[in-house]
Amino acid sequence: MSKKNKPDTRGFVYSTDPNFSFEEDQNSAETLQPAQQKLKVRLDAKHRAGKAVTLVEGFIGKEEDLEGLGKKIKSFCGTGGSAKDGEIIVQGDQREKVMQWLMKNGYKQAKKI
Repeated sequence: MSKKNKPDTRGFVYSTDPNFSFEEDQNSAETLQPAQQKLKVRLDAKHRAGKAVTLVEGFIGKEEDLEGLGKKIKSFCGTGGSAKDGEIIVQGDQREKVMQWLMKNGYKQAKKI
């Protein structure tokens, strides 16, 4: 049996309005073509116990496409990582490999920071 008022990710807990309902996000952005993506590749070690990670930021598109791109990059680099919140995290200093993969696959506007 499903609940009438399912909680959402925006922090709503309770409403006294009997006609209140959570609005689903209908505006999921379409994924841009690789040549139109403006990706930034940088090294980061903050809040990671001194461990360096490579961040790929600026992806515009669906979460499924971001996860797919992250999986391809991680397998090319041969390391672990994750893809969430519009960025791809690859373990270690993999900036050169990530830039090489992005350029080879049509991401022309990628910047290394």
